[in-house]
Amino acid sequence: MGESVLELNPATASAPPVARRRWRAGPLWTALQVVLSASLLLLFLLPIVALFTYAPVSHIFGAWSNVQVRAALWLTFFASGIAVLAAVVFGIPLGYLLARRAFPGRGVVEAFVALPVVIPHLLVGLGLFLLFIPGTPIYRFSQSIGFPVYDTIWGVVLVMVFVSTPYTVLASMLSFRAVDGRVLEAARSLGAGSAVAFLTVTFPLALRGIVAGLLLSWARAVSEIGGLLVLAYAVYPAGPYTGPVTSTISIYIYDEFQGGNLAGAAAVSSLFLLMAFALFLLVRVGERSGWLPWRRGELAP
Repeated sequence: MGESVLELNPATASAPPVARRRWRAGPLWTALQVVLSASLLLLFLLPIVALFTYAPVSHIFGAWSNVQVRAALWLTFFASGIAVLAAVVFGIPLGYLLARRAFPGRGVVEAFVALPVVIPHLLVGLGLFLLFIPGTPIYRFSQSIGFPVYDTIWGVVLVMVFVSTPYTVLASMLSFRAVDGRVLEAARSLGAGSAVAFLTVTFPLALRGIVAGLLLSWARAVSEIGGLLVLAYAVYPAGPYTGPVTSTISIYIYDEFQGGNLAGAAAVSSLFLLMAFALFLLVRVGERSGWLPWRRGELAP
């Protein structure tokens, strides 16, 4: 009778078997996690090791002394900085609108925002090319206001904004939605208007996620190549860019590879990797020093 009571006891019946508990917490489970994680990390690491192996340190320093390489790097960082500024000005308000305002067609707008993340970027370049093709009203308007697109920095910025801003919009939207509405109600009950509540409560609480989205936007902008091959393969002096005729660093590396200069392509790639690594290392130093708006380990770009 006692045995039947134990068998019918829900607590006993729902307890996992001992073997399953050992599997979840034992060395086999840990070993599986290590093997899977190490496999992915090796996939990330080995191509970088191959680049640095093919391009010794002397070649990397030689790439930095190359005037054309420095011009391509300057153009890439300058254009991507403008693209990130556009993400701040246009992307954050759109993310807030999608997070905090209900309106007809919001789901359609969210789908359009996510679309540039998944479509081939050669298609982006082709679409912008056809949009600004000579003879169209928008082409005549852009020329009249001094905003030439083909083979100028503005073409580079347009492509970068198209492919990178969705990351800021989506990150901002999720961050604003995560802000507890009760906190906003408390701020309003203390007399704060909508603008004051946004600047003093909503925005500071969502800032960490917004910064993460901006970092992703920058990373996506500097790595773009598909759309630029169509719209701005070579960049001539125009607008805020007054340097020599050049291209973005991704197209420069592509040209080196197409020309058979594998050592040169590897050296420039390694140089750019070092600069990107220095940027993310600066983020970590900022976390440790406390001058960034989040605690160490909370943001993982």
